[in-house]
Amino acid sequence: MLSEMKFTPLDILGLMLIKPDRFEDERGYFSENFRQDKFDEAINTSLNFVQDNVSFSKYKGTVRGLHFQAPPFAQGKLVRCSRGEILDVVVDIRRGSKTYGQHFKTKLSAENGHQLWVPEGFLHGFVTLSDGCEVTYKVTNFYSYENDGNVLWSDPNLNIDWGVDKSSVIVSDKDKAAPLFKSFKSPFSII
Repeated sequence: MLSEMKFTPLDILGLMLIKPDRFEDERGYFSENFRQDKFDEAINTSLNFVQDNVSFSKYKGTVRGLHFQAPPFAQGKLVRCSRGEILDVVVDIRRGSKTYGQHFKTKLSAENGHQLWVPEGFLHGFVTLSDGCEVTYKVTNFYSYENDGNVLWSDPNLNIDWGVDKSSVIVSDKDKAAPLFKSFKSPFSII
């Protein structure tokens, strides 16, 4: 049986929702989560993933984000939830983009198997919708502490409905102290 992946371009240029086929029987399922040839064809370029990351969150209501890596360590990310369920959120921070400052969000879960391709030039974050969430993502560049940045996840100017009570979420001190979007100077632009 030949495995297929459905690649759906989204309203914000560059973002892509990916739905791998699952072959199920009484034992469970099998799925190809990544195939370089299919991915390169769908995004019309060849990328080299250099690092795989895993983020585990013990509790529902954990927020991680909104993060980015600035050039020359900018990262494209292929994100999936391998255990539990998250609301994944991205914000376009490419100056000159028609969708600058706009966001996209989708539920990723172990059950639905969906993945989100997030190219360079986006803020990325998520909130866990269940206890014991594991998020895995492939990235196109190595992590660099000096090039790490963030924007306040709950900034009212971004108008993101995270679907959770903001007063009861679990957030790192770093993410609580992140700057507001209006004071943020994006290192990304569309030529």
